[in-house]
Amino acid sequence: MRLKLFTCVGGHIVLPDRRLVLVSREDGGNLCVDPPRAVWERSELTPAELTSWSFLVAATGRAMLDVLPQLDGGCINYWEAGNWALNDDAEPKGTKKAAREHRIVHMHLLGRSRAAASPSWKWGEAPVFPRFGERHAWAATHERLSPEECRRIVARTEALSREHYGMSAGDILPWLACRSCGYPTPASGDGPREVCEECRRGA
Repeated sequence: MRLKLFTCVGGHIVLPDRRLVLVSREDGGNLCVDPPRAVWERSELTPAELTSWSFLVAATGRAMLDVLPQLDGGCINYWEAGNWALNDDAEPKGTKKAAREHRIVHMHLLGRSRAAASPSWKWGEAPVFPRFGERHAWAATHERLSPEECRRIVARTEALSREHYGMSAGDILPWLACRSCGYPTPASGDGPREVCEECRRGA
């Protein structure tokens, strides 16, 4: 499952499903940033939503560059995804899917390390993505960013959101480190959460 790490008025920072990490942590790391509500196309967001989401995307990318040693001298590729949801073999299988009904906008932040070992992420080359049916085998050896790395990214993103992008305390949900796995987990509507959604589900 995808794990929500941080929530603010601009949307959510999300750790990809462990079966579909696009860039292994040592090669640069992979996070997603979802807009504040689910839409099939970014033009469906209001001007305020699109602006706040763009701020969160930029703050998250800057935070990755600031706190991840593997990105020293590297950069971030920003990739708005959703293509696999439209594949004929995606659920519901065997149907030609219209983007409006099946695509959900999310921005992948793909860390690009100068020391990347994977041939798919070789420094100075365009990334290489697998075919739909090969995606799980292709990603099988990729590791998520660690809980400590994610806590540092979330803390830096929160600081940048306030200091550089003008968000107030009321624009950002409080977060804690999950007492089980250590990943950051944002508060729910009922208040702070001490255990993340993934650990609650036993995923």
